[in-house]
Amino acid sequence: MTAVRLDSVTKVYGSGDHATTALRGVSRAIPRGRFTAVMGPSGSGKSTFLQCAAGLDTPTSGSVRLGETELTGLTETKLTELRRERIGFIFQGYNLVPSLSVTDNITLPLRFAGRSADVVWLNEIVRRVGLDGLLHRRPGQLSGGQQQRVAVARALVARPEVVFADEPTGALDSRTGAEVLRLLRQLVDELGQTVVMVTHDPVAAAHAHSVLFLADGRFVDELPGPDADQVAKRMTHLGEW
Repeated sequence: MTAVRLDSVTKVYGSGDHATTALRGVSRAIPRGRFTAVMGPSGSGKSTFLQCAAGLDTPTSGSVRLGETELTGLTETKLTELRRERIGFIFQGYNLVPSLSVTDNITLPLRFAGRSADVVWLNEIVRRVGLDGLLHRRPGQLSGGQQQRVAVARALVARPEVVFADEPTGALDSRTGAEVLRLLRQLVDELGQTVVMVTHDPVAAAHAHSVLFLADGRFVDELPGPDADQVAKRMTHLGEW
């Protein structure tokens, strides 16, 4: 089963002499129920890949599908609804609302959608991400790792088809980052969640089921069952493609 499919996706920013091609005819199927990491050097196109795959940006050409839904050509209103109901996001900067409690931050996407929280599911994800006893606190009363766990819970609360994570451990120390990554892998292995993570860190990528490597706007390699040393070695050779 495929969670996300890109077919011949090209993304060009600017025009004429100032045009920059970030993605060059990318085609890739992201499997459902797997943890996939995307890596590449700076300027390789990995952030653009995430934005196009998640419906945050529109390809210049090509097709992006979430399940059976074609994203290309949807209105901004329809894309907003789709992202809110079927996609979860985890960002490096947490993006929590300082004035809201942990519970209200987690359920914020549902409030935007005019939906009530499934209390059983909410309690389950709170337990799994380790936030028991912290639900009435505000973000400023939490550590960085705890704030990122709130962001993980928020990404899961609507039961999304795919969670996109953009450098989710970039603002965390190595021990706390490892805890968050183990949590993401656990959610995939135990709940069947699909996670697509963009990262520059071989240690982070090693928590995934497989790593896709981007260079100059194209996928050039894939490493299943990675470890950090293997990932780092592959990264050093990307310039040869």
